[in-house]
Amino acid sequence: MTQKVPQLPARWSDPRPVLAIGSMLWLIATVVVWASGDRWATGRPVCLMGLGVGVIGLVIYLVQRRGARRGDKGAQTGL
Repeated sequence: MTQKVPQLPARWSDPRPVLAIGSMLWLIATVVVWASGDRWATGRPVCLMGLGVGVIGLVIYLVQRRGARRGDKGAQTGL
């Protein structure tokens, strides 16, 4: 006998807050590192890569959402 698995609430499966908060934290960290001068010079590449990964994730999400709204076969559902 299989049990039905309850659906997750929409607020737990929505990636938009995670993308927004994560990107803002990386942006704040980048500004702090750049403002501190040479003190945290080794942290600059890490902050820039964090921003880059966040932008890549946002672009992938937006492309998948656009495809799902258009009804493309390869797009994810539920975005």
